Amino acid sequence: MVQFASDAVFATRAARLIVLDRDGVINHDSDQFIKAPDEWRPIPGSVAAIARLNHAGYRVVVATNQSGVGRGLLDFATLNAIHDKMHRALAHAGGRIDAVFFCPHTADSRCECRKPRAGMLQEIGVRFNVGMAGVPCVGDGLRDLQAAEAVGAQPMLVLTGKGEKTLREGGFPKNTVIFPDLAFAASALLAGE
Repeated sequence: MVQFASDAVFATRAARLIVLDRDGVINHDSDQFIKAPDEWRPIPGSVAAIARLNHAGYRVVVATNQSGVGRGLLDFATLNAIHDKMHRALAHAGGRIDAVFFCPHTADSRCECRKPRAGMLQEIGVRFNVGMAGVPCVGDGLRDLQAAEAVGAQPMLVLTGKGEKTLREGGFPKNTVIFPDLAFAASALLAGE
């Protein structure tokens, strides 16, 4: 499933692309899932980091597993309301998310869109008309990094959310770059240009 900020985002190939996981990267995560708009709370610095990336010419896309939908913990209207809150917070900071791709399926569904499978990232490449090789993909979990590796993207681990646990457990792709949070990851990307 995908939600677009605007169909106009596909008009040009010149902009750079970055893919972010949602829970644990942009907003605080919860073991009980984010099930309502009032549970969505941005991680300090994440909203400003996205705005900085936008102003530097990046198209920012979210790719998120949302099995809470498949488990009946929230419906699509509630998921849309959560994303509306995220979009409003970003607009207030002068930033935007160009599209939100999400997998609503449970882990036992064996769908191709649920990370660590590569379907969601492949679809992002098709929709934005870009090859995913080298595209920064920021996540806090092993499956985020594995999905990035599967399409040749650049896996980036942040230590927010489940990131510290992911770092301790290891097993992530060897070329994974590690940052304390999204603000540091954005600063490193922008400094490298």
